[in-house]
Amino acid sequence: MSVTNGRKKVGFIGLGIMGRSMAGHILDGGHELHVYNRTRSKADELVARGAIWHDTAGDVATACDVVITIVGYPKDVEETYLGAGGLVERAKAGTVLIDMTTSSPTLAGEIAARAAAKGVSVLDAPVSGGDVGARAAKLSIMVGGTEEAFTAVLPLFQLMGENIVRQGGPGAGQHTKMCNQIAIAATMLAVSESLAYAKASGLDAKQVLSSIGTGAASSFLLNNLGPKMLNGDYAPGFYVHHFIKDMSIAIAEAERMKLDLPALALAKQLYEKLAAGGFGEEGTQAIFRVYGN
Repeated sequence: MSVTNGRKKVGFIGLGIMGRSMAGHILDGGHELHVYNRTRSKADELVARGAIWHDTAGDVATACDVVITIVGYPKDVEETYLGAGGLVERAKAGTVLIDMTTSSPTLAGEIAARAAAKGVSVLDAPVSGGDVGARAAKLSIMVGGTEEAFTAVLPLFQLMGENIVRQGGPGAGQHTKMCNQIAIAATMLAVSESLAYAKASGLDAKQVLSSIGTGAASSFLLNNLGPKMLNGDYAPGFYVHHFIKDMSIAIAEAERMKLDLPALALAKQLYEKLAAGGFGEEGTQAIFRVYGN
């Protein structure tokens, strides 16, 4: 990995709600930023600030020491990394590839193995914190891969997040993110049902929230998304359809491990009902709609 005075050539692929902010932090950190996105206009602000545009993901890999991706679905990850002209094919030996998409642990392991055969390191490093955490550079970053690769790129992770933990080998980061999403899925139902009960019983739901938000029921979701539910604010910090994708991955991995997760299955069913009603582009707090709100 070529580095001059700590300055790396860093590629960033996927400039959506979170990716644009994350890439901006890399640029602000003094690194040479190379970008690609399927919709070029999403890169305009970063290019205006000095980022270098490339016409394909593979071109980014050829130019960079480190390439970070945060794309939509596992199929997008597979195509970006393993497709013809993709990152694994085009990356130089010694490059570190970092997938920050929430994707399949099994796929993460396959990509790491394919890349290792070429002398390329791959880290799976999904994040939690949503658009707010991405803008504030306070993401929780869960990493799978070798200790050597993790140490080499830790300063880049520190530009984007605060709680950065290597959980184990390839796939471990994605497995950890599944734990996160499983906990969120059940909690979102609990928050929605609690506030729906408050409203149905004739209580002032906002006042109820002020009481239970400091007790044993307190949680980030209750205190941050609960008020949004009560205000009918369903603007996306994290899309419903992306959450359904994450729950589908978790269920598939659980089935592979012969693990039954009934609360997760129910949450997926209710979120799919929400999406079928035309609300897939709203934030995950829109699950409150399922309870008649």
